Amino acid sequence: MHRSHSNRAAAPHLALIAVQLLFATWPIAGKIALRSISPVALVGFRVAGASLVLLTLARISGSLQMIETSDWPLLIGSSVLGLILNQLLSTKGLSLTTAINATLLGTTIPVFALLVGVVLGTDRATLRRLAGIALAAAGVFYLIGPGRAQFSSATRTGDLLIMSNSLCYGAYIAVSKNLMRRYNALTVITWVFIVGCIVTVPAGAISLAQVPLASISWRAWLAVLYIIVLPTAGAYYLSGWALARVPPSTVAVYTYLQPLIAFTVAPIILGESLSLHTVIASLLIFAGVLVVTRRRPIEPARNVDADLEKV
Repeated sequence: MHRSHSNRAAAPHLALIAVQLLFATWPIAGKIALRSISPVALVGFRVAGASLVLLTLARISGSLQMIETSDWPLLIGSSVLGLILNQLLSTKGLSLTTAINATLLGTTIPVFALLVGVVLGTDRATLRRLAGIALAAAGVFYLIGPGRAQFSSATRTGDLLIMSNSLCYGAYIAVSKNLMRRYNALTVITWVFIVGCIVTVPAGAISLAQVPLASISWRAWLAVLYIIVLPTAGAYYLSGWALARVPPSTVAVYTYLQPLIAFTVAPIILGESLSLHTVIASLLIFAGVLVVTRRRPIEPARNVDADLEKV
């Protein structure tokens, strides 16, 4: 009985480790796919394929709900920020920078979510959080700032696109907050992807039509399939499943595994180098994000019944 309870308690944590492993390998698989197809075509494949997978999961589980008419403007806004702009900016940015930089800059999403939350009035800027934002911003500036022009001028455009993507996704987290409260996560994610298909799929088809299919390598097709099933549909599903069983702060902590995984795997697969410059920048960004997202532990409530018994 005790072992069964322990297994249930450990399951969400194992799922979150799997989620971060999948998310961290997306830039690596993406770099392989982008050798044969354009960023826009890859986005079209990813959104369309993941929509089918998520819709199938939602129908099988019986958890798919209809979105009320009054919530559609919010749903469309969430899809534009969290999927359309997010996917286009991240994929195009990935094609112009390294997988390590893309994963590293992606860790600033919690910081941008806080900034947007402050602007919308859903969060407040404490001294601790502002200090964390400044620390993370210093790390980003060190990574892509003027002082590194001689080393990374070729990746600066891609780095800025990844940063823009982080801003859009942070805004999506703040904007979609009410939707997540009213509907289950799988329903919201599925509809976000379905709405996103309206723009990304036609754009992807037009882009793909300009490339001879015979020129696309089998490695690229495998990478596309992997991206659709695992880092997109699979990761979102596991993350939602775990989020229903552990606090959001616990889920957020696991995102810091992504750079560690990418830093280990990317040099092996893609031949990218990990410089001391990147290590220093990563430490600054990690420190800033941890300061921003760190929550003080809540003291356990007193057992009133036990106190009464003592009296």
